[in-house]
Amino acid sequence: MTHTEIDRCSLAMDREIARRLREDPALIEVARRNLKRWLGRPRLSVSMKRCYDEWQTILDTYSLEQLLQLLKDEGEEAQRLRQNSPFVGILSPREVWAIKERFRNAA
Repeated sequence: MTHTEIDRCSLAMDREIARRLREDPALIEVARRNLKRWLGRPRLSVSMKRCYDEWQTILDTYSLEQLLQLLKDEGEEAQRLRQNSPFVGILSPREVWAIKERFRNAA
């Protein structure tokens, strides 16, 4: 897949995550647990710490609606944030595979 196709695929996954968060806002805790675990890693690079801290700030300060808008946003800032999304685990591996397969087949 091209970078553009990967970005579109990531957007599709985030839109599904947003739909699930709307149905069950408690799923935000998945992202919080991921960030806590990732930030606790020894030898965490400065750039990754910066990314995870940025997501932590978003989760601490955004309303649910703001977070959902960010996840569905097509802009460059949201695209950049998607590259290190803390929402891993909300979609099952099978669901992630199905979304990726849909984009691979469309290419």
